[in-house]
Amino acid sequence: MATDETSGDFETVFHAHYDRIARAIARVTGDPARAEELAVEVFWKLWRNPQAMGEKAGAWLYRTAVRTGLNELRHRVRRARYERLSDGAARSPTPEEAHASAEEQEHVRRVLASMDRRQAELLLLRGSGLKYEEVAAALNLNPAGVGTLISRAQQAFRKEYVKRYGQQ
Repeated sequence: MATDETSGDFETVFHAHYDRIARAIARVTGDPARAEELAVEVFWKLWRNPQAMGEKAGAWLYRTAVRTGLNELRHRVRRARYERLSDGAARSPTPEEAHASAEEQEHVRRVLASMDRRQAELLLLRGSGLKYEEVAAALNLNPAGVGTLISRAQQAFRKEYVKRYGQQ
């Protein structure tokens, strides 16, 4: 059971980080409504893990948010594959998928879902606007090596994207 002090700390952390966590998940999943649900799950995990509270709570939250978003994305990809197999028919595209930008976003999500987890996390955190130091703190990395790791992740992304979708 949480003490009043822990409850107050949790509430402060929640108010300070909820919006950014939900937006970070929404960038990964492309679904703002589902991102809000997943953000609540991330905070529920924080509540159940009091060791994560403290000065590094923000980093823990971002790392957990990105992983939760990636898990959701992988779940969606698996579900779509199983639905295609079970239906035997191609699904009809949504209006959003008809637009080129939505299609491009889906390509990016698929490539991220197929990448090494750490590399996908690096790209998503950096793409969320975090500085190298913040990315390092979120993933427990040496800040001096983050730039190199991000560069390698970008190269892996480009290679997988070109392999799947060609030059664009």
